[in-house]
Amino acid sequence: MQKFVPSANVEEAAYQALQQRGVTIEEIAKLTYFLQSKYIPDLTMEACIDSVHHVLQKREVQNAVLTGIELDLLAEKGLLSSPLQETIQTDESLYGVDEVLALSILNLYGSISFTNYGYIDKLKHGILEQLNDKSTGRVNTFLDDLVGAIAAAASSRLAHRHRAEAEQKME
Repeated sequence: MQKFVPSANVEEAAYQALQQRGVTIEEIAKLTYFLQSKYIPDLTMEACIDSVHHVLQKREVQNAVLTGIELDLLAEKGLLSSPLQETIQTDESLYGVDEVLALSILNLYGSISFTNYGYIDKLKHGILEQLNDKSTGRVNTFLDDLVGAIAAAASSRLAHRHRAEAEQKME
C-alpha cells in the first residue's frame, strides 16, 4: 500500500486558487479593515493584510478554500450531478452548505467572528458584491462565503489582539 503524501504546499495552493478566482489578499484585508476600523482607531491596512495571512496559514482554512473553490469550478463547468449542480450553480438560498464550510473558519476565532461574518455577508460589501454578481457566468457560491469568513476571522483576530494590548497597558 502506498503511503499518502499531502501536497507539498497546501497553503500555496490555497493562495493560488484565490488569485485565480480574482480574489486578492488586499481585497480581503479591505473587508477586514471595514469590519474593524471603527473599533481600532489606529488600524492600518498592513495590520489587516498581516491578519489575513495569519488566518490563511491555518490548514483548516486552506482546506476549506480549496474545497469550496473546487466545488464552484465543477459547478461552473457543469460537472456535478443533479440536483447538486443546479443548487450550487444558482446559489440556492436554502442550500446552506456553503455557509457551513465558512463556519469551519469562523470556529477558529471565536464568537465575534460569527457576528462579523453575518454582518459582512448581509451587506455584500467590497469584493463580496462582485463575487455575488450572477451576470458574470461565474459560480462563486462557496467563494463569497469563504472570503467573508476569512475577513471576519482576520477581524476577530485583530479585535482579540487589540483587547489584549489594552489590558496589558492597564496592568
